[in-house]
Amino acid sequence: MKDIITDGKYVEVKYKVIDVKTDSVLTEIEYPLGYVQGVNEVLAPAVMRELEGKAAGDTIDVPIDCNELYGPRDESLVITDRIENVPEEYREVGTAILMENDQGQTKTFMVTRIAGDYITIDGNNPLSGREVIFKLEILLVRDATEEEIEFGGKVEKGPDLPEGRQVPI
Repeated sequence: MKDIITDGKYVEVKYKVIDVKTDSVLTEIEYPLGYVQGVNEVLAPAVMRELEGKAAGDTIDVPIDCNELYGPRDESLVITDRIENVPEEYREVGTAILMENDQGQTKTFMVTRIAGDYITIDGNNPLSGREVIFKLEILLVRDATEEEIEFGGKVEKGPDLPEGRQVPI
């Protein structure tokens, strides 16, 4: 009999996030993501609920309205400026920039575009305003060990080093 996903089971999945409007893959996790069901939420709550009762070998599609998770896009969080006004270390698409407002609150912005002499940074979650499908492939379901339950996932042993031996950093 196959193990099914219930609280206390160790689960490994691979998944893709697909934009409903464009049918393009926004994110793809090719290496197994391991977690203990009911101990930690590694994916959106709606996705975690849909995994309940499934078994290794199952593939599921979970539609998610990201407006509910992250809110609608806020165009006031999109800033375009001359690239010369931005420090060089931030002049690459995909770079995260932690910014602080006058009240000391911080928010992460992402460099999303560089065009000629201009750079665009965006403080919206990349999934804001989108409808997506989480397509999950369940690879493994088994009883979690006590150690995995304690840590919320697979516990990997490091290399055995002789006592007193330092690892250079």
